[in-house]
Amino acid sequence: MPRLLALLLCLASVGLVSCASSTTVATKKGTRISAVRTTAYTHTESDHIVYGKATAIGSDLKFGRVRSAAADWSVYPVGTIFQIEGTPYIYQVDDYGSALVGTNTIDLYKPSKTEMNQWGVRNVNIRVLRWGSFSKSLSILKPRAHWEHVDKMAERIEKQKRL
Repeated sequence: MPRLLALLLCLASVGLVSCASSTTVATKKGTRISAVRTTAYTHTESDHIVYGKATAIGSDLKFGRVRSAAADWSVYPVGTIFQIEGTPYIYQVDDYGSALVGTNTIDLYKPSKTEMNQWGVRNVNIRVLRWGSFSKSLSILKPRAHWEHVDKMAERIEKQKRL
């Protein structure tokens, strides 16, 4: 009877995982997350133009071997480093955006609107090489909590800390 129960629980968990839109698997080479929704942004978009080429952490947006990415910091904390499978580039979460809060979407920095539009929306597999810091995310977000999207990220991080 215990073996039957274990088998049923195992089958149920496999069924739940297969229903998810993405799966996360920890490996020696990092954490692999499949089917991550990605979009692209550029510094010349109307909602980013006020910030110029500055990220939320105050550094310049990067587009070389290491590239900037924006995300909901309660999902992918500041400093998270990942690679999109099949590409040679490394991305670092150093920015956030109001449209990303409450989503699992990662916004990739592109230096021009043409490159941004060429990327469009893609579901990709990523490998998280190093997770960032929720504590550092919170220390950056707290003084900016008068913005609704920032407050939501901070609240979600604090809730996770209590669990």
